[in-house]
Amino acid sequence: MNPQPALVLTNGHLRDINAKTCHGLLRGSDRFTVLAVIDGKHAGSDAGSVLDGQERGIPVYESVESFFRSPPKEEPRVLVVGVAFPGGKLPDSARGDIGDALRRGLGVISGLHQLIGDDEEFSQLAQQHGVDLVDIRRPPSVSDLSFWNGSIYQAKAKRVAVLGTDCAIGKRTTCRFLLEACRTQGLATEMIYTGQTGWMQGYPHGLILDSLPNDFVSGELERAVVACDRELSPELILIEGQSALRNPSGPCGSELLLSTAAHGAILQHAPGRTFFVDQDPFDHRLPSAEKEVALILAYGVPVLAVTLHEEGMEPEALEGYRAHLEDKLGLPVVRPLVEGVGRILPTLRALL
Repeated sequence: MNPQPALVLTNGHLRDINAKTCHGLLRGSDRFTVLAVIDGKHAGSDAGSVLDGQERGIPVYESVESFFRSPPKEEPRVLVVGVAFPGGKLPDSARGDIGDALRRGLGVISGLHQLIGDDEEFSQLAQQHGVDLVDIRRPPSVSDLSFWNGSIYQAKAKRVAVLGTDCAIGKRTTCRFLLEACRTQGLATEMIYTGQTGWMQGYPHGLILDSLPNDFVSGELERAVVACDRELSPELILIEGQSALRNPSGPCGSELLLSTAAHGAILQHAPGRTFFVDQDPFDHRLPSAEKEVALILAYGVPVLAVTLHEEGMEPEALEGYRAHLEDKLGLPVVRPLVEGVGRILPTLRALL
């Protein structure tokens, strides 16, 4: 896959969890090379510095037009909508940059639930300038989808689901860290993506789970894992989680455990987060890591490790929590953004 040079639009959300698609692209993609981020709120900064304090040489511009005011070193080919706007709808404030990108001859790629290809203004501009509008959440034809059929039991690779206690909690990032660490240590490892960012990062096998009719989620998970196993012959397949088993606004995870016949799970938890995202008006509180480990075990799948999100806790307090939880569970408990995921690798080797 030859990465396409891209601009990524975050529309003032670069530092927010809503821009997790952009965050994933900044951390690495085989599908796109990020030339710049478009975000008026953080213009003039380095995108990596805004994300996590690590400069990546990717500048932030106020607008698409401001990017083109100086001749770019490399011409972008596409604009990627790198933020999940509330409700999956495109706000009016983002329309100008998308329109300007189309007028500049850039294709536009979006993972929003609102399909930009159905927008009359954007469709006309795309046709006038000979570029494509790509909605990666456009539901596929039912005739192209698969029911679960048990073929998963022929897959040879071990399967590990990377779940979380909430949405927007770092599951995909941890999954990518695990993938890179395993490969560095000589373990043939692949990742099944289940959301828009994974597609944008260019993993060869996966699905966009929330664009599918519910009847086909299990079958498409099975199909992706079996295809990965047959075509790439990995020793280990990591499966990216979505939302959380107990999230009342979108419970998800049992399919990843059961339909893929997972051999183990890794649980991502944010001990500093009290409520599920946007659920505080209903007093919907995150379960403890201990309770979620027990729930996953009730599905018949052992938890191999717990990984921690840094949000909402001071480092000293989080380190104390990590040590206590590790002692209580008898499992590796790690902070991926601080220490990496190397301490989990012996557990994965033992599984293999």
